[in-house]
Amino acid sequence: MKFKVVYSVVFFIFFSCSFGYSQNAGALRGMVQDRNTTPIVGASIIVLNTNLNAMSDEQGQFMIPNVPAGNYTVQVSALGYATFTQTIQQQSSGSELVFVLTEATARLDEVVVSAQKIEENLQRVPISITALSSRQVQEYRLWNTRDITAIIPNLYSTDPGDNRNVTSIRGIATTSYDPAVATYVDGVNQFTLDTYLPELLDVERIEVLRGPQGTLYGRNAMGGVINIITRQPTNTTSGFAALEFGNYGQQRYSLGVRTPLIKDKLFLGASGLFRKQDGFYTNTFNNTKFDEQNVFAGNYYLKYLINPKWNLTLNAKHSANRNRGAFPLVYSIEEAFANPYELSQNATGKMIDNTFNGSFIVNHTGDAFNFTSQSAYQSNSRIYDQPIDGDFSPIGGVTVVNKYGDKRESLEFFNLKVKFLDGEWNKVRVLTQEFRFSSPASTTSAFNWVAGAYGFFHDNPVKQGTHFGEDAEMVGAPFPNFTSININEGQSYGTAFFGQGTYQLTPKLELTAGLRYDYEHRRQAIRGEFQPDGDEAMVVVPDTSSTASFKAFSPKASLAYHLSDDYHVYGSYSRGFRTGGITQLSSDPSQPPLFAYDPEYSNNYEIGLKTAFLQNRVTANVSAFYTQVTDAQVPTLVLPEAIVITRNVGKLESKGVELELNATPVKGLETSYSFGYTDAEYTSLITSSDGEEVNLNGNKQIFTPDITSMLALQYGYGLGKAQNLRLVLRGEWRYLGKQYFDVANQLTQEGFSTLNARVGVQAKRYEVFFWGRNLTDDKYIDYAYNFGAARLGNPATYGVSLRANF
Repeated sequence: MKFKVVYSVVFFIFFSCSFGYSQNAGALRGMVQDRNTTPIVGASIIVLNTNLNAMSDEQGQFMIPNVPAGNYTVQVSALGYATFTQTIQQQSSGSELVFVLTEATARLDEVVVSAQKIEENLQRVPISITALSSRQVQEYRLWNTRDITAIIPNLYSTDPGDNRNVTSIRGIATTSYDPAVATYVDGVNQFTLDTYLPELLDVERIEVLRGPQGTLYGRNAMGGVINIITRQPTNTTSGFAALEFGNYGQQRYSLGVRTPLIKDKLFLGASGLFRKQDGFYTNTFNNTKFDEQNVFAGNYYLKYLINPKWNLTLNAKHSANRNRGAFPLVYSIEEAFANPYELSQNATGKMIDNTFNGSFIVNHTGDAFNFTSQSAYQSNSRIYDQPIDGDFSPIGGVTVVNKYGDKRESLEFFNLKVKFLDGEWNKVRVLTQEFRFSSPASTTSAFNWVAGAYGFFHDNPVKQGTHFGEDAEMVGAPFPNFTSININEGQSYGTAFFGQGTYQLTPKLELTAGLRYDYEHRRQAIRGEFQPDGDEAMVVVPDTSSTASFKAFSPKASLAYHLSDDYHVYGSYSRGFRTGGITQLSSDPSQPPLFAYDPEYSNNYEIGLKTAFLQNRVTANVSAFYTQVTDAQVPTLVLPEAIVITRNVGKLESKGVELELNATPVKGLETSYSFGYTDAEYTSLITSSDGEEVNLNGNKQIFTPDITSMLALQYGYGLGKAQNLRLVLRGEWRYLGKQYFDVANQLTQEGFSTLNARVGVQAKRYEVFFWGRNLTDDKYIDYAYNFGAARLGNPATYGVSLRANF
């Protein structure tokens, strides 16, 4: 109740104080044209960090009314032309402007990012950032967030087959459900791997921030942040329809539309996709396809513009994943290579995975400050309709059971009965709220700032059984035909306060400093049950609970020197924080139940240079980093229960360099090259095995290739000027260096490369492309568990894509 009252009061105060227009507002008008002074129709003009925007008409003219006097940054873009930004000075009586655009084949886009919670030019931000536009998402054929591996320097992302991605950046990695790299979709933190939405649908851009981002993004942004922004509706009706087909029964259908319901007031956006595949693996146990997938996802917007200062946005996203054979694993790396894309599992239940993500945003842009409130609710329900294989073999050894009904008894949440917590087993729910204030878009001050508060509530009721079948003694069980049931009910809540400011010391030198305080409280309740086949379950570990609290300060500081509009150097320090937790119930003698492990901290130092030259035909960004991690958390999958336990085991050092090069050397030719080198090593690592300590000092970090590299070449050749037809040829080479899959460094893979290609015809509104991935059909391990079970990366795939934009 107090939360609702505070929210209502804050909203009313700001709504009342800022509802009207500025008294010193005039029209911002002008024309958009090409270098031959030909008007450009349908160009988008956006005033950054405001709700103000317009489209150019058939004469190339535009007009934005009621723009207060001041300095603004404007982004101008149009189909077939390079996007650029320009700082303008708006007069109280209005301004007349002329924007000249250059063909996209002759100049690189100037990219705008919101990495620091405000919109600004990527090249001026003193952070290592890669931004992928909607056009690049299509060119790289990105269907899932894990597909950005190697495109982003020092980033590796994969999954065991269940569509829950494990991502590492710069050697900061984990396989626990509290990620080391935070993912945000339209401003909402994908709180854990449970509530994660990996499908990419109708994307405006993807921003990847490397290095700790705890000051503005908080918990679990130790390695960095993946920030995904989808397309929002505007005053212009637009949309797309796409069909894609490939071998192995791959099909993907997507459709989206954005339109005004009431011009200048109410806007609707809706997009959806359906994806299916027959699976890459054959289950020799019954000679059937394995990893058959059907995914349906949607993204829906309803946006209400009260006036140019205030807007309300309601957004809902969902994903329904059905996978018969979600874990296409064999028991060893050697077996994976010996019999590629074959496995033998006798238990093949279907995974039913439903995720929902909804948010309500209140946004205000004013003369004194900007204000944003974002309230979000996330949920995930994941069950197997039948037990799934736990020993990855044809024997009747171990299967995993998690379908235990829709209801459970009322829970006590920190000694309070809370009806909200009644619900389904294995259904995760998260509530988050962020209030954010920032300096206004129009300001002549040398100081720009952003500040806010964040809070969350997380409910995670897990009931999972490990069934030992008739061959149980072959996997070490004392006798067959029983189920060991682990019940782990976790709840947590937390709050944070943050602030960051940038002060212009001189016209070229800027100082940025920020600080965040996080507090989190967790409660874990456990119970262990034993159930013989055909009999009732009996309690073997009585109800036990424990609580733990964690807090952290996350400071940041950087200096940026802008030698010119095209050359920028910076140096920064940032502190990372990944929350602690409480271990689950397991039979591992080295890990007592309800053992609290501490937060993980890091100190990160970075220097970088960002450049653009030859009239923005070439951009080259380079950075070097050094990171120290203390109280490193190492999660371990314990079998046969299939439960992850976590301990603080030591210290990690990670250091490396990164390079990103983009160029259009001649008209029609685009080149991109990224390179990352990471040396991530444990300087102190003490683990336990069967109750005994094991010293692993000097071992390398898991899921961290020492080299990531990607080279892409694309050439477009005009076929018919009147029809805007272009023949487009594209080739990609990706390389991943040596990496390890367990902290003992017993499971390893040498470096390997893959080749991708794309060729087709592109018109202004339509395109047809043939594509191929891993064309040389290289065999490589994509994921391996610490106990040895492994999965190969996808074989050679090829297909056709058809797309229409309107």
